[in-house]
Amino acid sequence: MVAAEIAKSLVFFIIAGLCEIGGGYLVWLWLREAKSAWYFLFGALVLILYGIIPTFQPANFGRVYAAYGGVFVVLSILWGWQIDKIIPDRFDIIGGCIALIGVGVIMYWPRS
Repeated sequence: MVAAEIAKSLVFFIIAGLCEIGGGYLVWLWLREAKSAWYFLFGALVLILYGIIPTFQPANFGRVYAAYGGVFVVLSILWGWQIDKIIPDRFDIIGGCIALIGVGVIMYWPRS
């Protein structure tokens, strides 16, 4: 896999992750913090986009979703840091790095 394909794949992972976390967060705000039903509606639409975006990945469903799990871990840590103001500790960072190594092996390691 060439660098441009990997970069494109990583962009799809990031967009999908932001849609899943962002959409879920909007639904969370609607249910847990009694926000307007518009939060739910917009969150649901964003979650639908999350379901569509991974289909643009070059690999099969199982591989894409397995690797996406690692991306989700890292994006969730970053979301918590930036949105909820929870500073990641060294174990969050170590775990996130391990998850990203898994993503690299699952998605981008050369296969014969």
